[in-house]
Amino acid sequence: MQHVGAGRLVGVSNEQLNQAYVVTLSCPDRPGIVHAVAGALLVAGCNITDSQQYGSPATGNFFMRVEVTTTAAKSELQSALEPVVEAFGMQWSLNAVDQKVRTLLMASTSAHCLNDILFQQRSGTLPIDIPAIVSNHQDLAGLAEFYGIPFHYIPVTPDTKAQAEDKLRAIMAEHDIELTVLARYMQILSDDLCAELTGKAINIHHSFLPSFKGARPYHQAHARGVKLIGATAHYVTAALDEGPIIEQEVIRVDHARTPEQFVQMGRDVEGRTLAQAVQWHAEHRVLLDGNRTVVFN
Repeated sequence: MQHVGAGRLVGVSNEQLNQAYVVTLSCPDRPGIVHAVAGALLVAGCNITDSQQYGSPATGNFFMRVEVTTTAAKSELQSALEPVVEAFGMQWSLNAVDQKVRTLLMASTSAHCLNDILFQQRSGTLPIDIPAIVSNHQDLAGLAEFYGIPFHYIPVTPDTKAQAEDKLRAIMAEHDIELTVLARYMQILSDDLCAELTGKAINIHHSFLPSFKGARPYHQAHARGVKLIGATAHYVTAALDEGPIIEQEVIRVDHARTPEQFVQMGRDVEGRTLAQAVQWHAEHRVLLDGNRTVVFN
């Protein structure tokens, strides 16, 4: 069988195709990193099917994502790579390509982003498992029931915020959650929880910020006569809506559009942008570089 990788056709066996892994790594940039990684993978009997790398001139950090096929066990790959990881002081991960990311979805009352994620996961587009949905309202319980996913109603008030987040942590622990997606969840997470979820929680919002804050942002933008609307998906941090950006999309609008059309078009963009960010994260294509991201797509 032939498999397309890194711009070429690679002959691999069916047995090798059943053992596909992705390696991601980052470290201070210096000569010899690619050679060392490739050598270690060769020792482990790997066939490299895709390789991307980037050296940041701004931070001096090096980033790499490699897909391989092999008959070796995951433990053998780990053993082969660990000396390289130690020598270069790398942060790294090794994941089976077919291993789905266990994902918790959180939403409030708006269904568009939640429904987009659920539909794409059900259709096989997103490599994630969704064991639970959490909301601070009960409006979306029917949508969760339609998709057959347990729905957890956790109301949040200023007086109960700490207890609500403890319940959330318990759900995450029970289901071994690896990624949390705020699909229009309209509550601010505490600084402590944001720190615990560093690089493991994705949020979506309109791209008008810092302009048009607060309620009815699309109506505010319409009144101002904007010509572009869009959405931003980013990792959650304690700095509200300022985390490392994963994906953005914009579309043009004009004077003939109504505020209601702005809202609908904005919802469509939000759903697409969030789903794309989740897909890239689940495929291990996003690496953190301080307050920025490197996205190998």
